[in-house]
Amino acid sequence: MDDGLIAGMAVVGIKFRDNIIFVPEVLVAARAMKAGMAHVEPILSASGIAPIGTVVMGTVKGDLHDIGKNLCIMMLRGAGFVVHDLGVDTQPDEFIDEVVDKEADILGMSALLTTTMPNMGRTIEAFEEAGLRGEVRIMVGGAPLSEEFADDMGADGYGKDAMACVDLAKEFVSQTGVETAVAAG
Repeated sequence: MDDGLIAGMAVVGIKFRDNIIFVPEVLVAARAMKAGMAHVEPILSASGIAPIGTVVMGTVKGDLHDIGKNLCIMMLRGAGFVVHDLGVDTQPDEFIDEVVDKEADILGMSALLTTTMPNMGRTIEAFEEAGLRGEVRIMVGGAPLSEEFADDMGADGYGKDAMACVDLAKEFVSQTGVETAVAAG
C-alpha cells in the first residue's frame, strides 16, 4: 500500500497541485485507488494495523457538490484514515450524530456555493451548543473558501485541496496523540 497506492496518489496530488494534471485525471486515479483499496482493505483488517484516525466528511446543508469532498475522502483513506462519508446536503445534527456515533477525531465540511458557506459556521455553532466542540477537530474546504473565512467561522483548519486536507488531518492527529501508526508522508 505504501509503495503503490499511497505513493501513486501522492504523485497525483502533487501533479494536481502544480497544475500538471486536472480534475478528470485525478478522478481516474481516485477510481483506480478505490479499486485497489477494495483488494487491500480486507488484508489490512486481518493484519490488525490500526487506522491513524477517524474522519467524518460531508457537504454542508444546501450544497449538492461533492467532487472535491470525494477526492479528499479517497486521499484520506489512502493515507490510513477511516472516513465516513455523509454525502451532500448534510444538516448540522447529522454531522453531530455521526461524529458521536463513530467517535471521530476530525470533522471535514465542504461547500462550493458561496450561499452555503455560512452553514459551516452554523454547524460549528451546533457543536458548541451540544457541548461537543472540544471533542473534534473541524476542517473546512471548498473553492470559494479561504483561510480567513475558516478562522472567522471558528474552524480548526482550512484545506485548499485534497493534499492540504490530508496534511491537515495528519497534523491534527499528531497534535492530539490520536495517531497510532505512521502514514507515509
